[in-house]
Amino acid sequence: MKTTEPPAHLPAESGVPVAKVDVPTGPAPKGKKEGGVLNAFSHGILVLWAIMVVLPLVWAVMTSFKSDSAIFGSPWSLPDTLHFDNWSRAWTEANMSDYFLNTILVVGGSLIGTLVLGSMAAYVLARFDFPGNRFIYYLFIGGMSFPIMLALVPLFYVVNNMGLLNTIHGLILVYIAYSLPFTVFFLTAFFRTLPTSVAEAAFVDGASHSRTFFQIMLPMAKPGLISVGIFNFLGQWNQYMLPTVLNTDPDKRVLTQGLVQLAVSQGYKGDWSGLFAGLVMAMLPVLAAYIVFQRQVVQGLTAGALK
Repeated sequence: MKTTEPPAHLPAESGVPVAKVDVPTGPAPKGKKEGGVLNAFSHGILVLWAIMVVLPLVWAVMTSFKSDSAIFGSPWSLPDTLHFDNWSRAWTEANMSDYFLNTILVVGGSLIGTLVLGSMAAYVLARFDFPGNRFIYYLFIGGMSFPIMLALVPLFYVVNNMGLLNTIHGLILVYIAYSLPFTVFFLTAFFRTLPTSVAEAAFVDGASHSRTFFQIMLPMAKPGLISVGIFNFLGQWNQYMLPTVLNTDPDKRVLTQGLVQLAVSQGYKGDWSGLFAGLVMAMLPVLAAYIVFQRQVVQGLTAGALK
């Protein structure tokens, strides 16, 4: 005869409640499986996209150190010897040094002017209510949607009549006008996210509007300024259409014009190694700027969403 012993009970004086713990023994929930599949798919797409972006850049840098025979003989192999003379030949004989200097002058001047004027206009539109505020704001937005191709011919005559054709400062003014709509649109939304209590405290302490803007509000808008500055730098550094129409002087060509001239001249000479060296020279400043300021770019883009 089989006997079954009753389960042991906790002593009554312990006073410790016994909680039932349900241990899941069945299959995983369907939502977790779908989330895992979606994450794997998205990560796979990101890896594929990274390969598509990085591989051409790495191949261009690798090719810039090869000889012409190695480029056509083994285009995907590593260079046997690093030919630094390709870079020196592109820098001196192809006048890449002059193109670099002209580009730095144009982009540097236009970037500073765009950020100063754009931040001032955006601050006024974001912080002050006055008749015509929305109308001016929508004018800037309309400038973003206006095709630059339609403005090339009248812009050429306007710049020519002002005596600014084939000049560095004329190109700087055109770049500023070209970049202002997006800058004002971006910074207006950013200034609206900044707290108003800081500016009000400055006014109470007797600070003027200009002092409040330059010493208080502008430093607070540093992430937004860096973000829009990077975007403007990329657009102005890679600009080709405007300098081609407004800058026909060979001594004042910018880098994009110089690369086209280098591609034509070196293509006929068969100097493909020098051409790739010039291409990498033009690519490195943009890549370096984004690597240095990538954290500030992300902060500027997400600041409005975190408020």
